[in-house]
Amino acid sequence: MPLDFASEMVYNSSKRVMIRTRDTLYHETGKLPMPKKTAAVATTAITEVREHLITDMLETNFMPYAMSVIVSRALPEIDGFKPSQRKLLYTMYKMGLLTGNRTKSANIVGQTMRLNPHGEGAIYETMVRMSKGYEALLTPFVDSKGSFGKVYSRDMAYAASRYTEAKLAEICTQIFSDIDKDAVDFRDNYDGTMKEPELLPTAFPNVLVSSNMGIAVGMASRVCGFNLKEVCDSAIAYMRNPQCDLLETMPAPDFSTGGELLYDRTRMDEIYRSGEGSFKVRAKWRYIKAANIVEVYEIPYSTTAEQIIDKVSDLVKSGKVKDVADMRDETDLNGLKLAIDLKRGADPDRVMRLLMKLTPLCDSFSCNFNILIAGTPRVLGVREVLEEWCEWRVETVRRRVYFDLNKKRERLHLFRGLGKILLDIDKAIRIIRETESESDVVPNLMIGFAIDELQADYVAEIRLRNINREYILKQIQQTDELERDIAELELIVGDRERIKRIITDELRAIAKKYGTPRRTELVSALEPEPDDDDGDNLDDYPVTLFLSQHGYFKKITAQSLRMSGEQKYKEDDAPRLELEASNRSELIIFTDKCQAYKARAGDFADGKASQLGDYLPAKLGMDEGENVVYLAIAGDWSGSMLFAYANGKVARVPLSAYATKSNRRKLTGAYSDKSPLVAALSFEGEREAAVFTSESKALVFSTAQIAPKLARDTQGVQVITVRGKALLTRIEWFETSGIENASGYKYGALPASGKRFTGQLTL
Repeated sequence: MPLDFASEMVYNSSKRVMIRTRDTLYHETGKLPMPKKTAAVATTAITEVREHLITDMLETNFMPYAMSVIVSRALPEIDGFKPSQRKLLYTMYKMGLLTGNRTKSANIVGQTMRLNPHGEGAIYETMVRMSKGYEALLTPFVDSKGSFGKVYSRDMAYAASRYTEAKLAEICTQIFSDIDKDAVDFRDNYDGTMKEPELLPTAFPNVLVSSNMGIAVGMASRVCGFNLKEVCDSAIAYMRNPQCDLLETMPAPDFSTGGELLYDRTRMDEIYRSGEGSFKVRAKWRYIKAANIVEVYEIPYSTTAEQIIDKVSDLVKSGKVKDVADMRDETDLNGLKLAIDLKRGADPDRVMRLLMKLTPLCDSFSCNFNILIAGTPRVLGVREVLEEWCEWRVETVRRRVYFDLNKKRERLHLFRGLGKILLDIDKAIRIIRETESESDVVPNLMIGFAIDELQADYVAEIRLRNINREYILKQIQQTDELERDIAELELIVGDRERIKRIITDELRAIAKKYGTPRRTELVSALEPEPDDDDGDNLDDYPVTLFLSQHGYFKKITAQSLRMSGEQKYKEDDAPRLELEASNRSELIIFTDKCQAYKARAGDFADGKASQLGDYLPAKLGMDEGENVVYLAIAGDWSGSMLFAYANGKVARVPLSAYATKSNRRKLTGAYSDKSPLVAALSFEGEREAAVFTSESKALVFSTAQIAPKLARDTQGVQVITVRGKALLTRIEWFETSGIENASGYKYGALPASGKRFTGQLTL
């Protein structure tokens, strides 16, 4: 029974869907008796409750929607188009915009709704993305006039459809050349009033030429664009030898926004093989020495000018980039241009290396070649894409040739009938003249000359002025030529290699006529990348670092420290650490959540003794309730960390365990969480330390007795034995422990019970 406007869904604890309406009560079987409780609800409020399994609801309602999005919306097919793009281009073709003048975009949008009833905005955005003015595609299909925005700008919006004009670009002749020759199948549109092609017979592998991105239900697709000439050359090479090296003819993707692609042949080969992976693209820039300005004129395809400017602005405000005075967008009719004003004495190479590291001026592009093949989504490598396209293109060309063959056969058949008329033109005229009824002309000619209905109808339609020997002889002379053409076409239809040669010739002509130079330059990924920057952009000078108990951090220069007085802290705060370092020193900040944060001293502004400093939990973006427990200077990563736990264990972890090749700032599992951390210490070489328990016992040991473990979360070794409710409460270096006679607290083997300590700890 269909649900009325008052229906609603309710989910109960048994994972079933209750559908309520105002009418009679129903269950999923339609025969079960109505439960008493349900009946009470139904009589007082809503009178129908229908029960369905959620799995059944998903299968009957959600799955058709998901499949519709996957098959008819988001994913491109082997012709390189998504349904919305294909419907738009076909509408423009039927409007005569392949050879005619431009028309208003609003007119095109309105006509497209006959095939794609999804609203003006969605259709117009589709046209904008395929337009020459938007510059999203290396090979645009829409010849646009007016403001269509730019792919590299977030704020440069396109004008309304009533102001802009468009027509099909010349390259579309290679898309629609076979559309009227039965090369592809047609189907009814959504209301059955007209036909539309299921695919467009593209004469080149547009699926690789046009970049496409789509998000379906449970899957997505992101196909990067390649250079048209390189794709055509690769398709030719593949048809000659399916095992050819595609990287020789098509080394890497090409983007309409240009830039530099950091090329790694091994990584690119993996992307070509699997259809998945990522690579980096960075901006192109030049330095104008006279004005002390860096001009960025090409950026990665995956970002926009506004994103870059916003990020640079944030870095300048936070003090992470100090040599940039200003940045502005100077894009004009000549193209993209981002101007970066440098401060006096700034090194442009160093500044750009830092900006490449910290901003989208260097960005990754992820590939996911998820394409619909015969209605089934498949993630294909580049070689597999070419294989599928070649198979599909061979079939479209075969259907085109077969169409031409049938047309020539029909014409030959008509000419042979005309040849029989040549034997006695007077007889044909007499038959027509003596026939009383017009409807009897064709049958009488069929009888008089022993020809079929098509031939007789063709003869009857010849104009009176053409019923002469000269005209008929000229028509019949084409018979020999038609017979030769038909023989040739019959050979082609049955010969796969001949069809491949036709495709190869077409690809070679397309590459010559429409091919353009590569825009994205290939740069070896073995060169120092922006991520390899290790702080050389920071000035190097000695500083003193101060860390308070509450996590406030100060970096003070030597000159400022000599001129300052007493260090300022909050009333309930106190100093925790004081360390000598340099502005380039890398810091490791340990927290009470078993995490570590990496930063550089240069990331913090120089402070003064009279200031409270930076609050590290806020500065480093720590989790809520997370507090600082220790700060270590990495140095050359040759030192070690010592972690003392309440259960009497001490762990030694090399600092090198916290070094990362990537640019990660947060490390989880920085130390063990099996027992509460009492304290952490950093050191180089070997030193002696003292531990104390809640039973007032102490023990002195050498760090050489603790074997280092590369696993950061190692539980360590038992140093001092704690029994019952006793706990290890403190660890100090021997020099500050307050123990005067170390030999009395040392033991040959660990663990040991320790010795009672009656002195006072040195703070």
